[in-house]
Amino acid sequence: MLFCAAAPVFAQTSAVPLPTKRDGAQQVAQVATAAPADAAQKIANHFSSVKTMTGEFMQFGPRGDQAGGKFYLERPGKLRFDYDAPSTLKVIADGRNVAVGNGELDTWDFYPLSRTPLSLLLADKIDLENRMVRDVRQQSGLTIIVLGDKSIFGDQVITLMFDSKTYELRQWTITDAQGKDTTVILSNVRTGVEFGRSVFRIPYDQIMASPSSSN
Repeated sequence: MLFCAAAPVFAQTSAVPLPTKRDGAQQVAQVATAAPADAAQKIANHFSSVKTMTGEFMQFGPRGDQAGGKFYLERPGKLRFDYDAPSTLKVIADGRNVAVGNGELDTWDFYPLSRTPLSLLLADKIDLENRMVRDVRQQSGLTIIVLGDKSIFGDQVITLMFDSKTYELRQWTITDAQGKDTTVILSNVRTGVEFGRSVFRIPYDQIMASPSSSN
C-alpha cells in the first residue's frame, strides 16, 4: 500500500471524485482524441518552466469525500497541502520524503517521495518521449497527460489536465492500484512566488519522537 487512510491527497481518502463517479482518467478516455505531439509538448514545457505555484485546492475522493485548503508547490520535489478546518491534516513533500500529519491524532507518517506518483508531478520537467508517459490526449478544451511507471508504482498512475489554450494546470487525478481515483482541482493559482524555508520543512525530530507515527 502506498499511503494510509490519513493521506487523502494521494488516493486513499478525504478527497473528491469529479462530478460523476470515476470521472478522472477513465471517463475522459471514452470521449478523448489524441493530442498533437507538438502542442502537447508545448504545454509540458510550459508547465516545466513554472518553478513555483500557490493557490487553493478542492479534493474529491473515491468515497465521495471532499476537502479543501491551500497548496504550495516548488519544483523539483516540494509540495505542501494545508487543509481547511475541520480537517487537521497537513501534507508536506521536501524533495526526499512525503510527510502526512494528523493534528487530531497527533501523528505523522512519512514515505519516500520517489515511490509516489506525486514525484512525476514534481519532477523538473515532463518529457513526452519518456517511458513514464502512458497517454496524451485532448478533450473538451483540456490536454490530458497520463504518467506512470509500473516498475515503481505498479498500477498507479497520475493524470494531469491542462487548459489547452492557457497551458495552465487545472487538476490532477491519482488512480490507485485498485482503480480508485482521488482528484485535486486547483483555483486562484499564482506562479513565480517565493517561499520561506519553513514552508516545505518536515519536522523529522517530531516524527521520530512520536510513538504513534510510522514510516
